[in-house]
Amino acid sequence: MTRASDTQGGPVTLSKDGLPDWLDPVVRAAETIEPLQLSRFLPPENGSGRQSAVLILFGEGERGPELLLMERAGSLRSHAGQPSFPGGALDPEDGDPQDEGPLRAALREAEEETGLDPSGVQLFGVLPRLYIPVSGFVVTPVLGWWRKPSPVGVVDPNETARVFTVPVADLTDPAHRVTAVHPRGHSGPAFLVESALVWGFTAGVIDRLLHFSGWERPWDRGKQVPLDWHA
Repeated sequence: MTRASDTQGGPVTLSKDGLPDWLDPVVRAAETIEPLQLSRFLPPENGSGRQSAVLILFGEGERGPELLLMERAGSLRSHAGQPSFPGGALDPEDGDPQDEGPLRAALREAEEETGLDPSGVQLFGVLPRLYIPVSGFVVTPVLGWWRKPSPVGVVDPNETARVFTVPVADLTDPAHRVTAVHPRGHSGPAFLVESALVWGFTAGVIDRLLHFSGWERPWDRGKQVPLDWHA
């Protein structure tokens, strides 16, 4: 997967050239990580599931490296109210799901949801496809560097409650790390950052990226936070 088109129809290249040095561990992790090292939920072998993509966008803010996140509107049918990466299902015009489609979809959805200018984003990697059983999405995480930051915010309040960035320093701070416990009994890593509880798929990917990039700091996995019954 080397080429796609941005939402304006121009070409965009998957490139590692000119990335900041601090992203080197993420680049290496993306090149070597195996699907089961990211999640035990992998796409069904029969090819079922709705193809989708998310944009994991790294920028550099006042406190150093940061990630772009959004909080989904509480009225949505799936994953309502959850903090997440920008992203969504592939459209036919995005192209081949096995090739350039996820790149286009990640940029297009990020622009639609946050107002991000895709021309300022350098895509540099793609993680293995994962599966979200509760919604049936097959998700391709696309890694990007916010080379030329642009203003972002809520575009459609029916889809997005807010858009925010989180310093990587906060994500790695043991004081902000907890284990989220779902009412159905399962649990997973979570982050208490920016007045939000980041959990589920998004937190799982962040957790693994921090681990395999060597950024993870020891934290108390026994510190639990219960999720609401409707989560």
